[in-house]
Amino acid sequence: MDLGLKGRIAVVMGASQGLGKASAVQLAAEGAHVVLVSRSADKLEAVKGEIEAAGGSAQVHTCDLFDAGARAEFVEFLGSMEQLDVLVANSGGPAPGMAPGIASEVWTKEFDAMVLGLIQIMDASVARMKSKGFGRVVVIASSGIVVPIPKLAVSNTLRSAVAGYVKTLAEQMAPHGVTCNLVLPGRIETPRTQAIDQATAANMEISVEEARAASAATIPMGRYGTPEEFGAVVTFLASAPAAYITGSQVRVDGGAIKSINA
Repeated sequence: MDLGLKGRIAVVMGASQGLGKASAVQLAAEGAHVVLVSRSADKLEAVKGEIEAAGGSAQVHTCDLFDAGARAEFVEFLGSMEQLDVLVANSGGPAPGMAPGIASEVWTKEFDAMVLGLIQIMDASVARMKSKGFGRVVVIASSGIVVPIPKLAVSNTLRSAVAGYVKTLAEQMAPHGVTCNLVLPGRIETPRTQAIDQATAANMEISVEEARAASAATIPMGRYGTPEEFGAVVTFLASAPAAYITGSQVRVDGGAIKSINA
């Protein structure tokens, strides 16, 4: 299948590692020129090197969502691009915490970056896409917007707010050939998942292997997903054949999310 990504330009946030990197690598493999975005220039340069070694094309742009000035500069950069076809909106996980009792300053700081920041970037992107009659916005979200995750009250709340905005944006942009979708990862083999397993093991005083096995046992497929499997879904949603999919929440979770709806 030709995904129609040759000659397209894709901006991928959080591209220095994990799900963002996997998405960027696969988009580049399909012929898109990828703009790699994160806080770490060194890590981005390493990913750029990998992509170019495989015959792909990429460039680096740094941005910290928690820095309002950096966000404004990034939005200006998006507006200056000659072409912008795909945005993979990906941010780090908000600070952990249980409800009630999370300090108001935590809510304010995280909301500014994870909700307002992403909205700024999405708005700037779809404005460019709308004028060209083609665009793909793919937001990497969380299963917590379907089934809230314990101890992640901030993430559950803020990512749900982003999901509401993406659904609204999808309706507004559909007549212009711009699709907006969310991808919900389950347990994918990333540095973040490995860190969670290590923390669980330390808390329960068991080995990391035992913690991982217990976690995998809760997944119907009995294993963690690979970054490549996740990146393939993002890449398809960014493609030309995915033109009739918008406003959707696509799960990549091995069947782990125990909910019929959404």
